[in-house]
Amino acid sequence: MQIGFIGVGNMARAIIDGLVAAKAVTGSDLHLHSGHLEHYQAYAESLGAQIEPDNSAVVANSDVVFLAVKPKMVDAVLTEVHSAFTASPTYLVSMVSGIDLASLRQIAGSTQPMLRIMPNLNVAIGAGMTAYAPNPAAATSDVTNSVVGLLARIGGTVELPEDDFATFVGLAGSSPAFVYEFIDAMASVGVKYGLTKKVAVQIAAQAVAGSAELVLARDSSPSDLADAVASPGGTTIRGMLAMQAAGFKNAVVAGLDATIAMDKGE
Repeated sequence: MQIGFIGVGNMARAIIDGLVAAKAVTGSDLHLHSGHLEHYQAYAESLGAQIEPDNSAVVANSDVVFLAVKPKMVDAVLTEVHSAFTASPTYLVSMVSGIDLASLRQIAGSTQPMLRIMPNLNVAIGAGMTAYAPNPAAATSDVTNSVVGLLARIGGTVELPEDDFATFVGLAGSSPAFVYEFIDAMASVGVKYGLTKKVAVQIAAQAVAGSAELVLARDSSPSDLADAVASPGGTTIRGMLAMQAAGFKNAVVAGLDATIAMDKGE
């Protein structure tokens, strides 16, 4: 499968890096074009990817094209490649934030198979989470299963109604930043009590990674697992109560509410 990317920014590179690391694609399978060659030429050459002269060439040479541009550029880019899509049954995967399938249909046409996706940065190491929603043409396309299968090689996938994409942005798209802040806060405590920052980060990050893996591996709820760690009268329950008193859960909810509201344009 030949895969194109219109736009080669951070999230596009995360997907590419994850797919290459998983051996789901090779560099020669990739066709790239973005606005400023100097920003991605060295990256493309390091992969052995084909640098295309324009966006239409990406479409013409690809079976699947990832649209990874800024929202304000979508109209111009899809207008530019409209004839290329008409001439070729290329499958479109949009990862443009805030642009729904109905808006894309107005530009690309209702018969164009399109999959809207929302990945997070962790796809770069095969540990991401990606939400997806197909348009009617993609829902009946044999290519959809292949594309979702590719995304599954770089992390978890979940099909969601588009109305739930803003919630996904909070829970998976933006939340890694919140988790990084949590890890940094824990590491700072390690430094407070004499550990080096490097060692403290290693300990805290592994504790978070292992805890997340256990949640995914068990049928138990996260609260049940927390109860299993917190022995009666012990150190853990004392720390949990102190965090609750400081507003830990309320802060998490407030942060996610603000993120989701922003994505909804509220």
